[in-house]
Amino acid sequence: MSFPKKQYTALLPAAGIGSRMQASIPKQYLSLGAKTILQTTLESFLHHPLIKQVVLVLHPDDCWYQKLSVSQPHKVLCLSGGEQRADSVLAGLAKLAADEWVLVHDAARPCISHQDISALIAQVEASQQGAILAYPVKDTMKRGNAQQQIINTVPREQLWHALTPQMFQAGELRDNISAALSQGLAVTDEASAMEWAGYTVNLVKGRSDNIKVTNPEDLALAQWFLSQQTDEETT
Repeated sequence: MSFPKKQYTALLPAAGIGSRMQASIPKQYLSLGAKTILQTTLESFLHHPLIKQVVLVLHPDDCWYQKLSVSQPHKVLCLSGGEQRADSVLAGLAKLAADEWVLVHDAARPCISHQDISALIAQVEASQQGAILAYPVKDTMKRGNAQQQIINTVPREQLWHALTPQMFQAGELRDNISAALSQGLAVTDEASAMEWAGYTVNLVKGRSDNIKVTNPEDLALAQWFLSQQTDEETT
């Protein structure tokens, strides 16, 4: 007799305005082929068999989401977020049970693959420790100063690009983000709050095409990556 696999919640902070995209609307609503960035990201999780619901945190003045045609809307819980990304994550975490494991993912990373989501969940289930998707650094790394002059070369061995999703227990993540913010620390991702609190965070190697759409040129690159992923699935 087979038993159903455990399912998890994904949390997508999507309250930002994406000023670097130089667009008249928030970047998550820019078109990426036939869909918007947000719709593409959201449906990647909605269609994954191990994701039971998506908590979507929007800007309080968001007027674009309601215009999207999203599959399985009954699995989406929409909330209002705050000014900073960490504030939006906290708003989402407040709706979850403390012992629930949650996958926090940047809404502007539409190229996330089911393969990577499954690998992250498998690592967390096996270790019972928090983990993030990441990709090893391949380029020569330079540390610069305010004048954009090189200070020194940083060895790239054991350096990783932090990606998302990042998966932690909701209560522990909520408490540590809140504590870090109260100390005036910059919480740039979920792992940074957990590291600061002394938790072990595992690295799960993810795909390098899991890019964050930040600048205008990223749109075309993300669309190409998605087309390549579609080709992989059909061959």
